[in-house]
Formats: sequence, structure tokens, C-alpha cells
Amino acid sequence: MSALLSNLRNTVIAGFVLAAIVFLIYLYVQGYDATLFWPFLVRWLHVICGIMWIGLLWYFNFVQTPTMPKIPDDLKPGVSKYIAPEALFWFRWGAMGTIFFGLILAYLNGYLVQALTIDSIENFTVPKSIVIGIGMWLGIIMWFNVWFIIWPNQQKVLNIGNKFPDISKEAKAAAAKTAGQFSRVNTLLSIPMLFCMVSAQNIF
Repeated sequence: MSALLSNLRNTVIAGFVLAAIVFLIYLYVQGYDATLFWPFLVRWLHVICGIMWIGLLWYFNFVQTPTMPKIPDDLKPGVSKYIAPEALFWFRWGAMGTIFFGLILAYLNGYLVQALTIDSIENFTVPKSIVIGIGMWLGIIMWFNVWFIIWPNQQKVLNIGNKFPDISKEAKAAAAKTAGQFSRVNTLLSIPMLFCMVSAQNIF
């Protein structure tokens, strides 16, 4: 057991194996229905990626950012050189996976166009399409912020990949401010986004 839990890769693989066993039990009891299985599988992957993405977004905003000023200067490089770059990797790819699987899920369930147009093609007569459409657009805006604003600025702040070794203090401070502000924007948007996604599945 210690060999399993001491290695993250093995732990994750074991988690997927257990999920597969549960699925096999389901197949034995319920039988296979492709029209139900594939949307479910994509939704599951969408949720897994979403947990990775929003979990790290909230880690940055609730834990790392407010704690950094309290960390002694000689210890801060441990966060900025090792923890933050690794967290940003999973953060941005969690965002990509969430959007990717979310769009596929909407297509498989037949509401992609309705959601992306916020049900305007149906003259705003389907509340569920309106709500999930708002949630999807909030998610897309957040994804855009991650890939095209937060990540490029964090690369400058942390000198990731040694691409900005000569950046000035002023430019670094400006990049940090921009990245921080848009991270807060995403934190703000994540709350109504999650409300839309959950409500669309439960109250409409």
C-alpha cells in the first residue's frame, strides 16, 4: 500500500482502475447503452478537469496569494520557482480540458448551438438552455483569461523556462498585477458559472 500511495502516478492509476471496476459492476447490473454511456463518460472527464481547474484557481486566490507576503524572503523562491510553475501547468490544462469536454458534452446532448447562442435561436423560450449557455460563456471567458492573460503574465513574473531573464522590475510588477487581477476576475466569475452549471442539471 505504501508503494501505491507514495507515487502519485500509481495512486491516480489505481483511482481509475477502481472507477473501471465500479463501471463493470454497473454493466453487469444495468447493461451497456451507448446513448447513455458516452455523454456520461464525457461529463465525468469534464467534471474531473473542472475540479482540477477551479481547485487550483481557488488555491491561488485563497491560499498562495494571501500567504506569500507572510513567507520569509529566503523561502519565497521555493514557491515561485517550484510550486507555482507546477500548479500553473495543471491549472491551464485543467481549464483546457474543462472547456474541451464541456463543448463535446453539449454537442452529444444536443444543446451546443442553443447554449452558445443563449437560446436566442429559440427566442429565449428554454430556461435550461439560457442558464447553461450563460455558464458556458462564463467558462469560456475564464478559459480565455487563463491562456491569454494570466499564463503569459505569470511566465514573465516567474521567468518560467528562463524566457524573461532580463525583465525589468517595473515590467515584472505590471505583469504580476495583471495576472493577479484577472485571477480575481476568474474567481468572481467561477461562482455564478458553477451556479449556472449546477442549476441547469437540478432545477430546470
